[in-house]
Amino acid sequence: MYQKKLNVYNVAPFLVLLIVAILAVFAPPELSFEDKTGAYNAADIAWILMATALVFLMTPGLAFFYGGMVHRKNVISTMIKSVVATGVVTIIWVTIGYSLCFGNSIGGWIGNPTTHLFMKGVMSGSPWSLAPTIPLGLFALFQLMFAIITPGLVVGAVAERVKFTSYILFIVLFSLFVYAPIAHWTWHPEGFLFKMGALDFAGGTVVHISAGCAALAGALVLKRRKAHVEQREIPPANIPYVLIGTGLLWFGWFGFNGGSALGANQLAVTAFVTTNTAAASAGLSWMFFDVMRGKKPSVLGFCIGAVVGLVAITPSAGFVAVPQSIFIGFITAIISNLAVYYKSKSKLDDTLDVFPCHGVGGMVGMIMTGIFATKSVNGAGADGLLYGNTEFFMTQLKALFIVVGYSFIVSLGIFKVISLMLPLRVSQEEEEIGLDTTQHDEKYGRNPHKI
Repeated sequence: MYQKKLNVYNVAPFLVLLIVAILAVFAPPELSFEDKTGAYNAADIAWILMATALVFLMTPGLAFFYGGMVHRKNVISTMIKSVVATGVVTIIWVTIGYSLCFGNSIGGWIGNPTTHLFMKGVMSGSPWSLAPTIPLGLFALFQLMFAIITPGLVVGAVAERVKFTSYILFIVLFSLFVYAPIAHWTWHPEGFLFKMGALDFAGGTVVHISAGCAALAGALVLKRRKAHVEQREIPPANIPYVLIGTGLLWFGWFGFNGGSALGANQLAVTAFVTTNTAAASAGLSWMFFDVMRGKKPSVLGFCIGAVVGLVAITPSAGFVAVPQSIFIGFITAIISNLAVYYKSKSKLDDTLDVFPCHGVGGMVGMIMTGIFATKSVNGAGADGLLYGNTEFFMTQLKALFIVVGYSFIVSLGIFKVISLMLPLRVSQEEEEIGLDTTQHDEKYGRNPHKI
């Protein structure tokens, strides 16, 4: 009986893709590079093209970052779960994902899925209202890269025990029911969080809080690994991989935050500088804080800290000044460091600390935006608590609680539903052998037990 069900699930993904491919054949072609209004700016187009490529680079960077920290028997399985989102989310985005995020708003809650079905009107349409100097197709492509990396972040929490096919289904459901609504609320001019006045420059809520809360939900549903229960130390497979991944993430983040200015302008420069400064401050803060507590300065510590700083500055990169970005990186690294420490004392098995780093880091970043945002940096933003605007600070807190509650509850439901449909977790035997072999029939490097 189980084998029969397994065969159905093996065939289903291919059949779904086949149906989408056939439907795509009958979609009317639309392609126009004509600048009908003379609004396009060549420098803006060039920069957003580059920023899009930089954000794409973050996904393989994340794969190296996560892959280097797991056990060597799970390196490949961990890396592919991040990278495969590139394929899955792209197809979702082109069919209905972009419409759900940026289509005609339905009450400020979600975009009409038929607005840009199969990218209808995107390649030949008028520019997005908040990005008037670049083609709509380029804006859609840039936003796709954010949608790709978000479910990839969740991988770290469920690594070493989640089935590959189940995670594919999670990517689909998460993209449709968590990412798309939150992106619409936050970045669409008719979204209710946008109209409420909440600010999220490049994805503190949309990407990091949503992924961090989904990671927490996944860790709770999948429960603990055997090695975690037995308190066995799992050595990182390849620390140089982590260092390479950090470098790629840091490099790509310049497009992540700088590109969110949606033009080659002063705001992009500000976001670029605050991003680099916060990452540098956070990397040092994490490492020095560990040293102060009696540990040796570690590569992992600096790398994790730098990524936490990048997470923290994401919502505020285009709203805060450069000096304040030092403090944002510094304090967020300490808070996340302590969150990781207390998590390690609990029974929560978040394999690579996604919730303490991305979830908590994103939350602190939103709060820091509420404190340090200033109109002197971005006139379209708001003054924060430091500059006397208590109302905006409270708006940021409201947005934070709404996104945390929604993303956690819905993600928890998604994991529960998947577990009812097909096996969510590998068997104990497969877990012991390793997911590289049992899920993919591939191995990372040479088997050290064989000559």
